[in-house]
Amino acid sequence: MAKRERVVRMSVELPLWRALTGYRVLTMIYAVLLAIFGRDDFGRQRFERPWVAVAYLAFLFVWTLATLPKVRSAASCTKRFLGADLVVALTGILLTPLADVDSRALGGPTLPSIWTAGAVLAFAIKGGWRWAAFASTFVAAANIIQRGEPGRDTYHNVLLVWVASIAIGYVVEVARASERTLARALEIEAATRERERLARDIHDSVLQVLAMVQRRGTEIGGEAAELGRMAGEQEIALRTLVSSGLVPPTRVSEDAAEGAVVRTVEVDEESPGGGAACDLRALLAPHAGSRTSFAEPGAPVLLPAESARELAAAVSAALDNVRVHAGPDARAWILVEDEPDEVIVTVRDDGPGIPEGRLAQAEGEGRLGVALSIRGRLRDLGGTAELISVPGQGCEVELKVPRAPKVSRGKAGSAR
Repeated sequence: MAKRERVVRMSVELPLWRALTGYRVLTMIYAVLLAIFGRDDFGRQRFERPWVAVAYLAFLFVWTLATLPKVRSAASCTKRFLGADLVVALTGILLTPLADVDSRALGGPTLPSIWTAGAVLAFAIKGGWRWAAFASTFVAAANIIQRGEPGRDTYHNVLLVWVASIAIGYVVEVARASERTLARALEIEAATRERERLARDIHDSVLQVLAMVQRRGTEIGGEAAELGRMAGEQEIALRTLVSSGLVPPTRVSEDAAEGAVVRTVEVDEESPGGGAACDLRALLAPHAGSRTSFAEPGAPVLLPAESARELAAAVSAALDNVRVHAGPDARAWILVEDEPDEVIVTVRDDGPGIPEGRLAQAEGEGRLGVALSIRGRLRDLGGTAELISVPGQGCEVELKVPRAPKVSRGKAGSAR
């Protein structure tokens, strides 16, 4: 069995998390050394209650080393950890006057010193500038309370931390958006190359054989002509499938930080009961043939698997109605539109159309093809099905499915 390629892309966030890990360790060591060797302006030891400083710094030492795995990636850096880390920083700031009574008057450093900025930066990298503003506001309030009568230097330092953390958080958000765009472009490029390779291989083999069968069957006539006609329809369907770019991406960015490509995972076909995203184009492409044209966007049209299957079934029901009521010679067109909030599929034919009142009459006679197979399915998905028909000018069915389908109380039947 051929192995599927597995590609790992580096995230722009990973260097930031690694830098934060180093920053926390270095600033923890700095806070400990500052407490050991630091002296006031008169050369005296700073702490009047050294046991408070020792207890806190010992806890800070253990906490920093024990939580190193938490700051390795966005996935491991949970909200609960961020809250606890911020509490550790705030506690150290507020304990400083208890350990050093003169800290307010002399304006010395707090117990955690610049280690506090690491807690704020973790918020910025994890959640962007809004999270950074939230954390830095608490740190600013704690510093002001700790000083008692804060001076200009205190406000300057508080403002510096606040602005810097917000700026870093904003840069992270911009980097995530750029990375999502780049990842999407790479996936489309990979799918395009795979489609071109597949098209070349199929053109050199299967399509040529089908074309030859169609040509020879027409020349021979009789039953061979029917075989040639079927081969021609399959050739058109296969050409449509290949040229439409229905190569589903085999790799999906697994992202615990809303944009950072932490690692990639392989995606297999979804089971019937699964809920993963499904490309609607792959379900509708087999309907293309000599008398059915299929037009779709160049990028995958992703819907929940159940919604995509139900929408494809409704399209199939509409095409069945075309064959039954418009005749075998009628032409049909399928158009897929991928809107930001919904997916629209339009099925149109050039048949004689539906006489006014015919649908209500058919529903009264118990023939519920449109009522159940089409409108019922769309209703269960939270969508709509509109039918427009002018006698002598064909029929058009417009199916709309929202991106977030409503919860259905039941499934529609498949009777026509």
